[in-house]
Amino acid sequence: MRVSNLFGKTLRDVPSDADTISHQLLLKAGMIHQIAAGVYAYLPLAWRVHKKIENIIRQEMDAIGGQELLMPTLQPHELWERSGRDLALGQVLLTLADRKERKMVPAPTHEEVVTELARYNIQSYRDMPLLLYQIQTKFRDEPRSRGGLVRVREFAMKDLYTFDTDSDALDVNYKKALQAYKNIYSRCGLDYLVVEADSGAIGGKDSHEFMVVAESGEDEIIFCSKCDYAANEERAVSVRAIPKMEQPLPIEEVFTPGAKTIEDVAAFLGISKNKTLKAVFYIADGDFVFVTIRGDLEVNEIKLKNVLKCADLRMATDDEVKAMGIEAGSASLVGLKGIKSIADDSINMGSNFVVGANKPDYHLSNANYPRDFDVDVITDIALARPGQRCVKCGGKLKSVKGIEVGHVFKLGTVYSEKAGAYYLDKAGEQKPVVMGCYGIGVGRLLASAIEQNHDEKGIVWPVPIAPYHVYLCALSMDRSAEVVSAAESLHRDLADAGVEVLFDDRNESPGVKFNDADLLGMPIRLLVSPKSLSNGGVEVKRRAEKESELVFIDNAVEKIKGLLDNL
Repeated sequence: MRVSNLFGKTLRDVPSDADTISHQLLLKAGMIHQIAAGVYAYLPLAWRVHKKIENIIRQEMDAIGGQELLMPTLQPHELWERSGRDLALGQVLLTLADRKERKMVPAPTHEEVVTELARYNIQSYRDMPLLLYQIQTKFRDEPRSRGGLVRVREFAMKDLYTFDTDSDALDVNYKKALQAYKNIYSRCGLDYLVVEADSGAIGGKDSHEFMVVAESGEDEIIFCSKCDYAANEERAVSVRAIPKMEQPLPIEEVFTPGAKTIEDVAAFLGISKNKTLKAVFYIADGDFVFVTIRGDLEVNEIKLKNVLKCADLRMATDDEVKAMGIEAGSASLVGLKGIKSIADDSINMGSNFVVGANKPDYHLSNANYPRDFDVDVITDIALARPGQRCVKCGGKLKSVKGIEVGHVFKLGTVYSEKAGAYYLDKAGEQKPVVMGCYGIGVGRLLASAIEQNHDEKGIVWPVPIAPYHVYLCALSMDRSAEVVSAAESLHRDLADAGVEVLFDDRNESPGVKFNDADLLGMPIRLLVSPKSLSNGGVEVKRRAEKESELVFIDNAVEKIKGLLDNL
C-alpha cells in the first residue's frame, strides 16, 4: 500500500476530547473517526489490526474445537423477557419496534439466542460437548462512552459458548478456554492479569476477567504482593484488621454537637474510625435498605447488589431517608424496627462501637451486635483496599488500574432452564444443558495494545497485529531517480517475500515522513535516501529503538525478515 493512496489523514495536534493514550493516538494517526458518541468508523489501518486480532482469535478458538457461526444482531424482545435480562440490563438495552410494532433488541450480547439454538439442536448427551463461537457487532447504550474504543456503544465482540452435560465437563471446557485466552493475549503482545470477577447481569457461577494493566483503565485490580491472588475491585475480598476485643460495656448516650460524619465523630470522641459503625442508605428495586458497616470501611455496591438480588441499586436521597423517619448523620439500627437491613460482617470485627442515637447531635457508645440491634442479613459487602491482607496467604494487597479485555463465565443452567434447553442423559432422564460463556471485545483489545505499546512519538505495534510490518520511507523521490528505482524495487521484493509494506511515496519533507512513521508505529522503518544509497545501502530501524543500521540493498529483504522473526 502506498501512503499517497491511503485513506485517512494523520493529525499534528491531539484532539482535546480524547481522554486516553489509545484514543489520542488512534485519532491522531487517522485510524478511526467518531461518527457519534461511542460510535466509531475503523479506517483501513485500524481495520487491518482488527482483522489480524480476529484471525488470532479464530485460530485459538478452532484449536480447542470451536465451530464458528453467525447469530443475528436483531433479536425479538420476548427472548430477553424470558431470561429476565430486559430488567437486569435496564437502559443499557436498546429497543426498537419494527413496522409490525414488534419489539426488537439490537443485541448487546447473544446468550438468549444461542440458548434458543441449543434448545432446537441438542437432544441427547451425544450432542455434547459443543463449542460455538462468533465475532459479531453488539450495541449497548452506555451512559458514558469514554476512552475511544475502550467503552463504546457499538463494538465487535467474540463470543464463545460451551454446552456440556454437567459441571465437571464444563470445568474441562472452561480450562481450555482460559488457556486459549492466554494464548490470544500473548500472541497479541499484551501483558495481562487473570483476575476473579463478578458475573454481573450475565449471571452464573465462577467468572474471571483478563485485565491489561494501564493507567487509563477504569477498573481497579486488587492483587497480592506475595501470591497469585488477583480480583477486580467488585469481587475482591480481604482480611481486615480486627481491633482488640473488649468486654461489652453498657450502652451510653453521648452528646456530639455538629458531628455527622464518621470522621467528625471519631475526631470529636478521640477514637479511631474502626471503633464506629457507619449507616448507609440505598434504594433496591424501589425498596429502602439500611446498610451498616464498620466506619473505616466502604460499601462494595456490587457485592450489596448481589446479596439483595436486585436489578437496580442506588443511594437513597435525603428526602427518601427523611420519609423513613431516619435522622441522617446520627442513624443506627438501635431501636429501629420494620426496616430492611444488611450489615457487613465487620460488625463482628470489634466491640463497643459508637453508633448513631437516631436523634440530632447524639451518638451511642458501646453498641454491640446482637445485644443492641438486629440485622436481616450479615455478609461481606465491603470493598477490599490496598494495605489490607490477602485471604490466601496473608500478604499485603496492592492495586493497579486495568482495562478489561476478556471475560469468561460459568453460566451453569441459568439460561437453559429458562429457555427449555434440555437433553436426555444416558439413563434417559431429561436434564438442563450446562453452559459457559467467554467474551472478548476486539476493539477494546486493539486499544489496550496501544495503551501498553507506545512512546512519546506514537504507537509501537507488536508484530503480529501491526497494520503493516514495514514503513518504507523514500526521501527526495521528486529529485532522485535512483531513490525511486531502489524504493520501488524494495517495495516489490518485500511484498513477494510475504512482508507487508506501507510505502511512503509522498513528496513530503523528511521531518513529516519520519513523524508519520513514528506515529503509525510499524515495527520496522526502512529508509531509502540519496545519502543511504551513496553509503552503499538502506537504513533499517526498529520502531522501538533509537539507532538505525545500514544494510546492503541486496541483503535488505533477508535482514528485515530476520528482524521480524525475532521481534
